Amino acid sequence: MRAALLPDYKADLVIDDVPVSDPGPGEVLVRVAGAGLCHSDLHLVGGEVPVLPTFPWILGHEVSGYVEALGPGAHGFEHGEPVAVYGGWGCGMCRLCLGGEEQLCATTSWVGIGQPGGFAEFLVVPSPRHLVPLGDLDPVSSAPLTDAALTPYRAVRRCLPRLVPGTTAVVIGAGGLGQYAVQLLRELSAARVVAVEPSAARRATALELGAHLALDPADDDLAGVSAAAVIDLVGSEQTLALAGRLASRRAEVVIVGLAGGTLPVSPLTLPAEVRVSGSMWGTRTELAEVIELARAGRLTTRVHERDLAAVNTAMHDLARGDVDGRIVLVP
Repeated sequence: MRAALLPDYKADLVIDDVPVSDPGPGEVLVRVAGAGLCHSDLHLVGGEVPVLPTFPWILGHEVSGYVEALGPGAHGFEHGEPVAVYGGWGCGMCRLCLGGEEQLCATTSWVGIGQPGGFAEFLVVPSPRHLVPLGDLDPVSSAPLTDAALTPYRAVRRCLPRLVPGTTAVVIGAGGLGQYAVQLLRELSAARVVAVEPSAARRATALELGAHLALDPADDDLAGVSAAAVIDLVGSEQTLALAGRLASRRAEVVIVGLAGGTLPVSPLTLPAEVRVSGSMWGTRTELAEVIELARAGRLTTRVHERDLAAVNTAMHDLARGDVDGRIVLVP
């Protein structure tokens, strides 16, 4: 099969042919329809998150496709059925896994990170439990649902108790994840939604997708924003400092972005009873809920399809901030 291989950290990916593995007992072979390109992939390629187990490596953790073959003992899906791949592959036996939160498992072997990923024509999935039926959704444009939509969905759900009518929710970063966060806040809460984004094009997109207000981080109008919830999808020193300034008393600040910033937490640096937490991906159940929202037409996906062979150009475009939406690589 054709695959994009990362030969080492800080290197360009190489398109090459590699063997297709037959699914073993309990496994499922998926024919990849599309694999989303994520900022996390840039962090992995750059060695900022040096967790890849070996080289050459196949990245790609946002994957959807069609069931190609079932290994011995695997059941629940039919050949050719369109599916989304849930990427948090845990041990399946610990307390977190049994509670449905495999993405938090201490031995999590995420697709594209701990196990070979979807930047290829085929992907071996260790269990049918990691597949979610797509129904009538297009598998190519659905690939970003598995992370770009799932991750902010979990963060938004955490904030919902704070977001009563008359409150404000702030989304910092209106890229691939932020565009879903804006839509989810509009769909699931009664709050006024404010997007904070330096790119004028992305601010315009946020408004198209339902934000009540879209502001530049340097805009003086931000001084008047008092948020009951702030979701930081960047996570830099600058954005986390901004999140702390915008939070009102008893606000929820959820850190999703992996830019490596810090936010001092004490009664002297934050308003009273502000709660700060991280949010990691989402559960398989939450992915099924995201897919149902998409099937009901309540989520808009802005997808830019690229051939897998153009992966390096796509990565460079993403790194420059030239992508309005989500790039999906098509093998």
